[in-house]
Amino acid sequence: MLDSEQLFKQIQTWALELGFSQIGATGVDLSAAEPGLLSWLANGFHGDMAYMAMHGLKRARPAELVPGTVSVLTARMDYLPSSTSNNWTDLELQRLQRPNEAIVSVYARGRDYHKVLRARLQKLSERIAEHISPLGYRVFTDSAPVLEAELASRSGQGWRGKHTLVLNREAGSMFFLGEIYLDIALPHSEPVTAHCGSCSACIDICPTQAIIAPHKLDARRCISYLTIEHAGAIPLELRPLIGNRIYGCDDCQLICPWNKFAKRSALPDFDERAGLSGQQLSTLFAWTEDDFLKFTEGSPIRRIGHERWLRNMAVALGNAKRVALEPDVAAIDAALRTRANHASELVREHVAWALEQ
Repeated sequence: MLDSEQLFKQIQTWALELGFSQIGATGVDLSAAEPGLLSWLANGFHGDMAYMAMHGLKRARPAELVPGTVSVLTARMDYLPSSTSNNWTDLELQRLQRPNEAIVSVYARGRDYHKVLRARLQKLSERIAEHISPLGYRVFTDSAPVLEAELASRSGQGWRGKHTLVLNREAGSMFFLGEIYLDIALPHSEPVTAHCGSCSACIDICPTQAIIAPHKLDARRCISYLTIEHAGAIPLELRPLIGNRIYGCDDCQLICPWNKFAKRSALPDFDERAGLSGQQLSTLFAWTEDDFLKFTEGSPIRRIGHERWLRNMAVALGNAKRVALEPDVAAIDAALRTRANHASELVREHVAWALEQ
């Protein structure tokens, strides 16, 4: 039988073999994070994400969510596509200056990370169970009331940046997080110190000023929230600020100096899929629902559905129209009119707005 230190080292070895970038471990006492969580919810900063409040403080109490939990393993997996160039942040920022190009967040251009991480965390758990029996465990990947960033920062994966994401000195912030709740004690990884200093680049660049203070995000203003989590109409005053971002937003990460150290993934799962990068807005707006389901199969984009996809596209087309030259205006109007009588009131309203720009 391995002792806890040996076991943890063995787990780290197995994790690297499974494609993870780093493994950490921490305990279950997150009581220090509870006031911040309660304040964030009380201010309504979670918007439509009712699931953030649904389980009360179980999100900050792992042993209540999964009785018997003693330790939490945290996993980090880099996701930049293998073809990513050295000046990738500059190239991504340049995309935002091409109004007719549809911008999908980098993390969503490949296979759905939920599936990739969950499967590999499950394999890691099974390897641990082969050596420790009986073993109680549960795997999480952005799928339950878990304070992922808090657990990651406590277990040495990095520190919380001013944009609220976890930052790592060797890998920036372009990585996914996952957890395994375990009923065995493991040695805790040492947290790392913060290294944002006086930098406020992420706060300054946010198109909608969703980062209302260092380490405080109002999700209701965040473009990632608006284009992915939010199901209804996008607030009128925020639509022009969305630009050509149709699924997610990477601005606060693109401007972060630490992402010059972001790592390419060794897994082909996160390579860019044809059709989801560098496409014209009008091309994607023309997708039927069958096209949408076909081209987003196995992608995290599918979860928003065709209706929200068209809503997002209409906003981006309206923004492109505002800065377009006359021939392009006519083409954008023609594309928008194909959806002017769409069955969805949500789509019709956003198309009407876009036509008025």
